[in-house]
Amino acid sequence: MNTRMLGGSGLAVSEIGYGCMGLNHGYGPGPARADAVALLREAVDLGVNFFDTAEVYGPYTNEEIVGEALRPLRSRVVIATKFGMNIVDGKMAGNDSRPAQIRRVAEGSLRRLGIDVIDLFYQHRVDPNVPIEDVAGTVRDLIKEGKVRHFGMSEAGVGTVRRAHAVQPVTALQNEYSLWTRDAESNGIFEVCEELNIALVAFSPLGRGFLTGAMGRDTAIDATDFRAQLPRFTPQAMAHNQALVDVIRRIAADKGATPAQIALAWVLARKPWIVPIPGTTKASRLRENLHAAEIALGDDALAEIDRATADIHIEGARYPEHLQADTGR
Repeated sequence: MNTRMLGGSGLAVSEIGYGCMGLNHGYGPGPARADAVALLREAVDLGVNFFDTAEVYGPYTNEEIVGEALRPLRSRVVIATKFGMNIVDGKMAGNDSRPAQIRRVAEGSLRRLGIDVIDLFYQHRVDPNVPIEDVAGTVRDLIKEGKVRHFGMSEAGVGTVRRAHAVQPVTALQNEYSLWTRDAESNGIFEVCEELNIALVAFSPLGRGFLTGAMGRDTAIDATDFRAQLPRFTPQAMAHNQALVDVIRRIAADKGATPAQIALAWVLARKPWIVPIPGTTKASRLRENLHAAEIALGDDALAEIDRATADIHIEGARYPEHLQADTGR
């Protein structure tokens, strides 16, 4: 697989990474641990070297799975994890990016992953109670101490990114970006990435599974599945938003590809500094996703997609209000 550089860091990652969250968090019951470990190792064998996890996934246990799978392959992989969530009795309870907490999370993540250094350490969400300069300064110190290599941020506002970058260069911004979530094109994120040489790591590039064409009005979403809380996954919204999937299906048929492959190929074609990190629990879907890197969408195809989707209104917000309020700060 080809690689892309994460900003100006010199860190080369596979052009399609792997979002590990869904292995045991967020989307209902995942595979058995042994199967998850085997799947991650298969991803490495197929050319993936960029893996994304977080303390809060599980919580804690996702990092343990990733560590078990990738420790023996450490020299071949780049591991990203995250700090910034307050966890109480096994549940998220707001934000906590106090310097002492960042250090505690770093030590815990290193222990659970079983590695000596975190390649990319993201602030999961901006904490309005802690100056971003203190956050960036703490990560800068962890980098000097050899516990972290690079600093990232997730769903931060442009002004906050600039302030953080002035203290410790930001290597990557992790934001939701896909054919049905294009906020980064209009809220200044694209511009700040270009200006400051920051990579955009696109999570949910398949629209949390919706853009694969496998979901619709009659899809039953388990109560333990995070999507049951999201406005875009009500039956009404899914029925309305099928118009976008229909466009993707048509283009996929023309290219001899699947809708998932077109959705990923579109993200890859947008900018050379974007790295999508789709997740999956199935080896067949993993291979399908990775073949998206072989599909070339030129200017004509991208213009066609823009024309076909221009008048499609996406129904439903990305998050309920209390979670949306955590983004763009």
